[in-house]
Amino acid sequence: MGHPFEKHYIDGEWVASSEPAMIDVENPTTLETIAHIPDGTPEDAVKAILAAKAAQPAWRAVPLAIRVEMMKEMLRHFVAMRDDIIALEVKELGAPVTFTQSAHCDYQFTRIRSYIDAVQTIKFEESYEASTVCREPVGVVTCITPWNYPLGQIVQKVVPAILMGNTVVLKPSQHTPLTAVLMAEAFDFAGFPKGVFNMVSGRGSRLGEVLATHPAVDMVSFTGSTRVGTELARSALLSMKRISLELGGKSPFILLKSDDYTKAMARLVPSIFYNSGQTCTALSRLLVPAEDLDKIKALLKETVAKIKVGDPTDPATEVGPLSSLAQFRKVRDYLELGLAEGAELLVGRIPDEAEAKNGYYVEPAVFTDVTNDMRIAREEIFGPVLCVIPYKDVEEAVKIANDTPYGLNAAVFGPKTEAEAVARRIEAGNVYVNDAPRDVTAPFGGYKSSGIGREGGVAGLLEFSQLKAVFDRSTF
Repeated sequence: MGHPFEKHYIDGEWVASSEPAMIDVENPTTLETIAHIPDGTPEDAVKAILAAKAAQPAWRAVPLAIRVEMMKEMLRHFVAMRDDIIALEVKELGAPVTFTQSAHCDYQFTRIRSYIDAVQTIKFEESYEASTVCREPVGVVTCITPWNYPLGQIVQKVVPAILMGNTVVLKPSQHTPLTAVLMAEAFDFAGFPKGVFNMVSGRGSRLGEVLATHPAVDMVSFTGSTRVGTELARSALLSMKRISLELGGKSPFILLKSDDYTKAMARLVPSIFYNSGQTCTALSRLLVPAEDLDKIKALLKETVAKIKVGDPTDPATEVGPLSSLAQFRKVRDYLELGLAEGAELLVGRIPDEAEAKNGYYVEPAVFTDVTNDMRIAREEIFGPVLCVIPYKDVEEAVKIANDTPYGLNAAVFGPKTEAEAVARRIEAGNVYVNDAPRDVTAPFGGYKSSGIGREGGVAGLLEFSQLKAVFDRSTF
């Protein structure tokens, strides 16, 4: 496809790494190596950080209207790459092509447009009783993103940071880095000043420390596991850097008592099974009225049986492979653990290790006879695995929903007034009621171990700013 996958983008140039080593990018469907990226070095990261530092004073002085027009130009170039974006996401992540078109590609264009619109509503100066309060850029922001939504996580960080006048160093996941290269090309084609956007490719274990601790870095924005996020935050706070963390989840979906649970399946199935369950907001704990457990089990068996698992290039496919052999083994281990803990595998099966040679497929799985103290109900599996937990009344449902170290996402399905009331009692940063759509302009983030800070909309833009009070009512 002619893209510069084997180079970093630093200070407005595509440059080779300081060392020749490369990382293979694997197609999880065919197990073929589809590209190589630099095994970036700390030296490469420092070069990118210093480029961002040098560019920051001039960029923060660029009027907002010009920054907006440049981001619109970036988006124009990026949209022109749509076919390549979709093809690469199917290859590097294994996401089905239909889902990739909507969630991994077109929705990301929508997100970029929403930031462009939202930034123009922000008041960068406000008069107070005896002062003027200014909203200013933080400075140099390092953005470390995961593999499961390769573009989505980048868009949520890089676009608002740059619009707010910051300069950026991006390190995408080494497992799904290819569409990030296309975004870097779009920034380059749009003519952004050198050093405003920089990208270094490589392993987080090798680059994470310098990206979190270098003195020229002012803020670290990370999406990934709670364990890694905690370690990065600890390192960043040693020099009092700003941090924004979007971490794990074990999200509840409460089905309130109803005569018909069929409509709820339209909310449940995409959340926990699409993207092969590799979604931080996956509704992985289904809380159901105990008296209707058998009815719901029958509905789940019928619903899951209709999900098409297979080749992600087939438009009819709904679930493709997991992203890597490591993910395949992790999910397989959790399926074995669930049985060992006494849960019933109502739907799905445990694949043999040998099956991974034909692609990293794990069929959608549903555990019943689950109690909320089981590890499968408390730990983030990050695969297409649903845990069904019965409750006796709404009070117990809310208690179970909140009995988790996480608080990223949740959903409630039932009579609207009652569902809205229950939603307000759930300890999570995002809660869906019935079939309500996601609002791209709303803040996104979690409570408890699910993170610090917010992404999306005005709140996601403000995350990359800081306030200065100027006491300017002087008498001479």
